[in-house]
Amino acid sequence: MQSKLNYKRTFFIGLAFLSICAFWQMYDNIIPLMLQNTFGLGETVTGILMAMDNVLALVLLPVFGSLSDKVDTPLGKRTPFILGGTVLAVIFMMLLPFADGRQSLGLFVAALFATLLSMGLYRSPAVALMPDLTPNHLRSRANAVINLMGAVGGVYALMMIKLLVGKDDRPDYAPLFVSIAALMAVAVGVLLITIRENKLRKEIEAAEVESGEAEEIADSAVENSIQMESTGEIQNAQANNGDTPGQKTALPREVKRSMIFLLVSIFFWFTAYNAVTTAFSRYTQVVWKMEGGSFADCLMVATVAAIISYIPIGSISAKYGRKKTIMGGVLIMAVCYLAAVFVGTYHPLVNIAFALIGVGWAAINVNSYPMIVAMSQGSDIGKFTGTYYTFSMAAQIFTPILSGFLLENVSYRTLFPYALVFALAAFLTMTQVRHGDVKPMKKKNILENFDVED
Repeated sequence: MQSKLNYKRTFFIGLAFLSICAFWQMYDNIIPLMLQNTFGLGETVTGILMAMDNVLALVLLPVFGSLSDKVDTPLGKRTPFILGGTVLAVIFMMLLPFADGRQSLGLFVAALFATLLSMGLYRSPAVALMPDLTPNHLRSRANAVINLMGAVGGVYALMMIKLLVGKDDRPDYAPLFVSIAALMAVAVGVLLITIRENKLRKEIEAAEVESGEAEEIADSAVENSIQMESTGEIQNAQANNGDTPGQKTALPREVKRSMIFLLVSIFFWFTAYNAVTTAFSRYTQVVWKMEGGSFADCLMVATVAAIISYIPIGSISAKYGRKKTIMGGVLIMAVCYLAAVFVGTYHPLVNIAFALIGVGWAAINVNSYPMIVAMSQGSDIGKFTGTYYTFSMAAQIFTPILSGFLLENVSYRTLFPYALVFALAAFLTMTQVRHGDVKPMKKKNILENFDVED
């Protein structure tokens, strides 16, 4: 049985996720500017259009993920979707700056819809490629590599925004879109050349069969637990639920209550955070009088700070528990949102606040999904995984519309008070979570600290 992760192979597999993250970083920051500065749309309509990707994701991701399970082609199950989706996305996304230059709203909205459909075509297959081509017991470490590559894609997009977006009222976005399209094309091209999906899948399947039934069952249990890194955690969760290993039962009443409060907390902190990330590029222009792509500095600082903080957050969680770490992260973000309320113009000290926001967001992401898993252990983990994403996605549909309405009809200065209110709401609901707070054992490998479900 393969005992060490093939980092080179995992790097090539992760190129698809890198390209996806680069696109979404650009999408969240640039599309709102185009909708408002070029087409003069209000914040509410902009928020509705910006929520469209999440609405489509609720439908497209499970559909194409399931479809890629069933197909069988010479290129494999996932590769055709990754290749086709990337080609279509690159073509349609290049129509966006063209429509922006011609001020054609109809063409822009049509191109945007087609681009989002194309991205939805290969998002789930790209994520599924890693577990397909990685032995069960190595997937945690491989997922860490994938997440790091996604972060690199996001940082690349922010750097291109800073370098290529001019300070004019209506800058030419074509160079930026070319830089992202080029990255997507090159990344997926290299993946296509280096990863022979069918061949590698057969090798992995043969290795798992050869490893023996007992190891296969053990690996499956680890996979279902995802971030419950130790046998002690699993036993603890089973004891809380009164279950035997492998048995699916209904959640006890008190555990269900904690689950509900945790899911509501997830909705609240995504509502707060996504409002800021979606509106930040416009906020900096209107309130802080920043020009061009200079706003990307703050977001880049937050992203890098989150990456750096994964390891110490893992240690803090191991010592103090996941609930306290999450609440600490939410509180840090709330304090930063409060401080931002009083910032009238950009100052370099703002970057410190955004670094802390990145740390707080990492503290939440590292620990929230494992708490869901800990509470659902012995029940239907898959069902509650879907519920987790339903609540987080619902927040990302809801918040651009509501926050956009407030920005348009009240004031741009409502952005950070809005985020503060929902962050404090998340803190309060987290105080009611009584289960799932098992202390993870210290990671055996530094890289495993980056294994988060985002």
